[in-house]
Amino acid sequence: MTDALCTVVPAQPGLLKRAQAVAAVLSLPCLKSLPSTDGSLALVVDYDRSWLQLCGAHAPGPVAVDFSDPAMLYRRKGGQNELLGRAVGIKSKRYPQVFDATAGLGRDAFVLADLGCQVTLSERSPILAWLLDNAVSAALISQHIQVRDAAARMRVRQGDSCFFEFDEMGLDDFECRQVGGDEPRVIYLDPMFPEKKSAAAKKDLALLQRLHANTADTGEAVLDWALLQPVTRIVIKRPIKAPVLGGHKPSHSIAGKAVRFDVIVR
Repeated sequence: MTDALCTVVPAQPGLLKRAQAVAAVLSLPCLKSLPSTDGSLALVVDYDRSWLQLCGAHAPGPVAVDFSDPAMLYRRKGGQNELLGRAVGIKSKRYPQVFDATAGLGRDAFVLADLGCQVTLSERSPILAWLLDNAVSAALISQHIQVRDAAARMRVRQGDSCFFEFDEMGLDDFECRQVGGDEPRVIYLDPMFPEKKSAAAKKDLALLQRLHANTADTGEAVLDWALLQPVTRIVIKRPIKAPVLGGHKPSHSIAGKAVRFDVIVR
């Protein structure tokens, strides 16, 4: 699968060769500066970080994946983290292995890793997967020990989750590297849905929709795939008032103020 048309550009002229190398890896065109066409999408490459940027006079600001960002550090203390942890089954120092089948910008995956889970981030967009992989590498040398510890429990795979199959023991792309092999295994789904309150969330959603423009998927296909896999539970993130995904009634739900987690226990 290829991403919606995106151009790689250097953040400054001296980084053109680095931008060209990234463009070659992702099979994308490279320009010396941001495209002038309104609505164009660019991957901007700097010395130690990269970000996505919609172009145009009224385009929103850049979107980056940075697990040491102050907003992510603040989120580590958020009350919703407890709900997410309960949904995947964290209890009594027992930390499930989590396969995040719709990784996106990786924020929930980072929270789960920060809570103690081993997390595989699966992302079908090559650009997002590249950004996620770079973000994990950067987090491994963060000045914050908690960020380094969480990053050590994360790994990224690029591809459509619907074409991935766990082996009988689940020990290839979905293995537990730092704890025993008997931990519960969980598939986590966060299908894209409209955000009504946060302007920042709307900006992120718009970019994710652009990158996934070639695959009109509401999440139901991923859930159908997940139901065929040998896991102990499936967790689906939903807007608080949204119907259940694909008509599959959950075993139970854990609700916050804006979102809920529908849990299917196998």
